[in-house]
Amino acid sequence: MIRVNLDVMLARRKMRLGELAERVGISMQNLSILKTGKARAVRFSTLDALCRALDCQPADILEFDPATPEPEDGA
Repeated sequence: MIRVNLDVMLARRKMRLGELAERVGISMQNLSILKTGKARAVRFSTLDALCRALDCQPADILEFDPATPEPEDGA
């Protein structure tokens, strides 16, 4: 399962979700969906913008955890 560590990066950068949404240019609602791991996909352009705004690498945001089973609905 892919784990989204956006909340960790926000805490490390002492940044609020609203500030990140403004910097990246996406809605708070869509960013919240990504942050909670409920997003089914993420565009490379969005990942690029997140990494630029947070000054990090994609692996700082997305993590593969083979020990965590996929949810039943495939989300």
